[in-house]
Amino acid sequence: MLFRIIDGLNEIVGRIVSVVAAIFAAVIIYDVFMRYVMNAPTRWAFDVTKQLYGFYFVMLGGYALRHQAHVRVDLVTEALNAAVRRWVEVAGYVIFFFPFAWVFLTRSYEFAMRSYTQGEITYGSVQLPVYPLKIAMAVASALLLLQGISEFLKLVLGRQESARDA
Repeated sequence: MLFRIIDGLNEIVGRIVSVVAAIFAAVIIYDVFMRYVMNAPTRWAFDVTKQLYGFYFVMLGGYALRHQAHVRVDLVTEALNAAVRRWVEVAGYVIFFFPFAWVFLTRSYEFAMRSYTQGEITYGSVQLPVYPLKIAMAVASALLLLQGISEFLKLVLGRQESARDA
């Protein structure tokens, strides 16, 4: 089904992007070593780590939703039976998630294209291009919206797909 394809896509993206955490940590360790051991601080490490963290954080939204790792307020729904809880979640997707995801997708796409056409760069000591991170926001919002569609379909169809099935 469609949700298996979407789940698989976000699973692959999540696993690939998780490697960025190791790169992020390596850059920080390198910068700390250079700064405190070699007394030769880097000019680029701070800007690079900010961009890597931003990329890492934004790209894992769909993966987090797939694994139900996002923030939830279950105080209201925990007292409900499973069928009612499922329909409350369906309503939550329709009322809250899909409008948010659509606005996030359209605005981040406009934001990314404006940055790309302007050739936007950082203003720090090392001038890095900003548009790759902003394009990542647009891609991440599309992945989040797709994963929302998958979760919505699972709720509507009454499917209990686990993260292990991908």
